[in-house]
Amino acid sequence: MNSKPAAPPPNGAAVQQPHIPYNIDWIFPRLRRPNRLWHIASTGVIGLVGFFSKIVIVWLNKARVHNIDVLENALENRPKGKSLLTVSNHHSCFDDPGIWGLLKLRNVCNKNVIRWSMAAHDICFTCKAHSLFFMYGKCIPVVRGGGVYQPAVDLCIEKLKLGDWVHVFPEGKVNMTKEDLRFKWGVGRIIYEAPDLPIIIPIWHIGMDDVLPNEPPYYLRMGKKLTYNFGNPIDLSALMERLRSSPVSEEEARKQITDRIQEEMMMLKQETERLHSEYVKS
Repeated sequence: MNSKPAAPPPNGAAVQQPHIPYNIDWIFPRLRRPNRLWHIASTGVIGLVGFFSKIVIVWLNKARVHNIDVLENALENRPKGKSLLTVSNHHSCFDDPGIWGLLKLRNVCNKNVIRWSMAAHDICFTCKAHSLFFMYGKCIPVVRGGGVYQPAVDLCIEKLKLGDWVHVFPEGKVNMTKEDLRFKWGVGRIIYEAPDLPIIIPIWHIGMDDVLPNEPPYYLRMGKKLTYNFGNPIDLSALMERLRSSPVSEEEARKQITDRIQEEMMMLKQETERLHSEYVKS
């Protein structure tokens, strides 16, 4: 899929391009057409990271989980070729892979089941060794500030076309202040340009930044009370039909889709905060 050029800046102003400290261009062809070595290495990385995540989240901490059957059912029983998109808040660098430690071992440790996820190029893909590790972990390097038309977003759309599972953090960064950030429009583009509307499952979690804080010392903690809430699938079929039948621009379509996702997430956030408050008091 070819990337589309960004709109020109007003009044001829210069656009400051994000700095890319390490060349990531070689990664995309390998993720787009994985070879046998990739499959072997990915099996090992996904299995080890998945099992480690389960140890940390389920066995060493105190996770209370709501409605995870929605995601497990989508992973195991959705029609062949039907894509899956999950969206969640982002409070810690351990959100992914930590959240997936809640899944059954046969899902979290299976490279053919586990998600594709965008990961910050300037954190996860800073050298060859790190790039290989995260690439084998089914992470796609995204350039923050690179806009909605960049290779990472293109590849997410391609993976949905194949019927895979893609996970997105629509806040676009670790939200250390936990403020209500406006969601990035990349999720809107992914949904709008997917050839078939994916199953969309929202997730809200609380406590991951207690397990791995965002300030030093950076090490995993134990014994923390964590709450995870998996929402029911978001039905965008009516909105998508209206957008495709009306003369709206791609930009407006992305905005409306993203706004709807954010509305659903904010409702899930309120419910999760109530559930977590009850859990902490118990």
